[in-house]
Amino acid sequence: MSGTPHHIDGVPASAYLVTGEDAGLVSQELSALLDELTKLDALANVIVEEYTQATKEEPLPVGAILDACRTPPFLSDRRMIVVRDGAAIDAAQTKEVVAYLNAPLDTTVLVFVVAGRSATPTLKKAFAQGGYVIEAQPGSNARARDAWFSDHLAGASVRLDAGALNLLKGHLGEDVARLEGILGALAAAYGPGSLIRVEELEPFLGQEGSVDPWDLTDAIDAGDTPKALNTLHRMMEAGERHPLQILASLHRHLGAMLRLDGEDSLSESEAASAVGMGAFPAAKALRQARRLGHEKIAYSVTLLAEADLDLRGRVAWPPELVMEVLVARLSRISPRPARPSTANSPHRAAARR
Repeated sequence: MSGTPHHIDGVPASAYLVTGEDAGLVSQELSALLDELTKLDALANVIVEEYTQATKEEPLPVGAILDACRTPPFLSDRRMIVVRDGAAIDAAQTKEVVAYLNAPLDTTVLVFVVAGRSATPTLKKAFAQGGYVIEAQPGSNARARDAWFSDHLAGASVRLDAGALNLLKGHLGEDVARLEGILGALAAAYGPGSLIRVEELEPFLGQEGSVDPWDLTDAIDAGDTPKALNTLHRMMEAGERHPLQILASLHRHLGAMLRLDGEDSLSESEAASAVGMGAFPAAKALRQARRLGHEKIAYSVTLLAEADLDLRGRVAWPPELVMEVLVARLSRISPRPARPSTANSPHRAAARR
């Protein structure tokens, strides 16, 4: 998540500590760090070795971990060792880790994770001497919080103007674990590099009040991405609809269009009979099928199938993010609503006079 690089001229450090009280934020920071490190030339072909605590009753095998850290790599320049349950170590094991960090092997990259609580000052100091300490939390004061947001937004694929940034900070409050999901959905909806203003951000924050499924399909068919996302959030939050329920509604709508694809001679009543729907929703499906054409309908169905797999565990995304990305992509397939022309507005007319 952070925009700060954690290497020097492409060379990884010997040790990294990722720590924080919010396990979700720690997981996000760890994923971002591993993604950053494995893209470096020095670690491009390295196999990651992971160590976890087998059960709550069994101690973390710190001795075996440190033996691995002290072992030169085989058939590569470096080895990466990730310890995911560092919060389980006791005082004696902490001393062992600190002793290793006093003279780490320069061909080993140790990534140590302490989640659910902040790492001890002793551990932080030892990791900071030869590497990086990544705090997966924004800090307790306004200045630290602003710095945390600035650092994480610097690495985002979209940019927020001042109004959108202030709105996002205020809306998230302490729930900063949602930041990555919101930024990812914004990039999917508006494209990497986009400048996000308040009006583009608001639909992603969720609003009160439930809505009906056809409000979502109508917004998607109209190509109105902000309205479609706003409606999605209201369905999931105020309406408490499960993402798979929403997916089923989209499947029925797209399925009807797929069955009507190419049936240009059908009347609206014949379309209703063909898809087994009421006359009004069938008529909407028929009109949208004619607007999109075969290729766009097929692409929409493909996106729906991929989202179904993602919701069932193909990717480690929250279900809400899967649905936001799907709805954003579907709405961008449809022709977008035209923006009001200002050519003949009173202000333009006054300017011409």
